[in-house]
Amino acid sequence: MNDTLALLLSHRSIRKFKPEPVPDAVVGDLVRCAQAAATSSNIQAVTVIRVRDAAKRAQLAALAGGQAHVAEAGAFLVFCADLHRAKLACEAEGGTFCEGMTEHFIIATVDVALAAQNCVVAAESMGLGVCYIGALRNNPQAVVDLLELPRLVYPVFGLCVGTPDQDPEVKPRLPLAAVLGEDRYPAEGMAEEVRRYDETMRAYYRRRTGGTKESWWSLEMKALVGREARPHMRGFLADRGFGMK
Repeated sequence: MNDTLALLLSHRSIRKFKPEPVPDAVVGDLVRCAQAAATSSNIQAVTVIRVRDAAKRAQLAALAGGQAHVAEAGAFLVFCADLHRAKLACEAEGGTFCEGMTEHFIIATVDVALAAQNCVVAAESMGLGVCYIGALRNNPQAVVDLLELPRLVYPVFGLCVGTPDQDPEVKPRLPLAAVLGEDRYPAEGMAEEVRRYDETMRAYYRRRTGGTKESWWSLEMKALVGREARPHMRGFLADRGFGMK
């Protein structure tokens, strides 16, 4: 196994950081690595906002459900899907931006995910820890207002980056047989693979918490996809110019 594979397979979410700021030059390198990710049709529909202001960091931590690491990490980056810049370019050439296309929404959101993962791998290669903060979508309009995001820009997630102050175990992933299909969807044996994974996760949580947490993947999925999740997002995205037509 080469160093890159080992790095990718060692990913953990870090939620405790040492009180050391991430240098500007390092943040610049991380964002340049994010920019180097694949981007559909070279649209580059990503804007990254580094939030330095302590009051804003505290507000974002509160909006994310009281996640202290949002305020405490050495750097906090907000990754935004951005079609505003493409609209300006289109109009500069005499065109009319076609608002509300589902494909444009997908392109911009996928661009953000690819860019952020490049940033994460780069950060981890430097010995830094990271944690994605999807909970910014709990109240995305408040994030828009706080960061003064123009129309056609929406916050997809935040990213904590900093020097780790913990060393958690790598969380097990689904068995490869449940994820990798050969010429067709891997339906055969899926239920058994999930059952096996549930046992793996049950043991993982027991180890991690000293036996105080009893949970497993299927139970977590029941809680996650067995109920509505942020139903406000559809209306919010439409108001931002990200329609579905």
